[in-house]
Amino acid sequence: MTEILSAELKMEIKKLIMTTLNINDVNPADVDDELPLFGGGNKLTLDSVDALEIIMAIQRTYQVRIADQNLARYTLRSINSIAEFIETEKAKQHPETK
Repeated sequence: MTEILSAELKMEIKKLIMTTLNINDVNPADVDDELPLFGGGNKLTLDSVDALEIIMAIQRTYQVRIADQNLARYTLRSINSIAEFIETEKAKQHPETK
């Protein structure tokens, strides 16, 4: 069940990033979950300004807080790391659903 939720969450994250950054020339399914989002050969070519927009979109959409720069850098490494962060934060907010 967790794998299905994770797959759905990862696709949501990809679509959120593409919508937020107005990326129309990449299919979300073509974005690798494990490759670095920044400078790592992924289909997306993102920069530091994009990172700020992604952080704001994640916080707004998932009602989580990315409190400091080190946490943001760690969280935004890949689609997998973003999904893991969101799932962990949601579990803290709603421990009874675990």
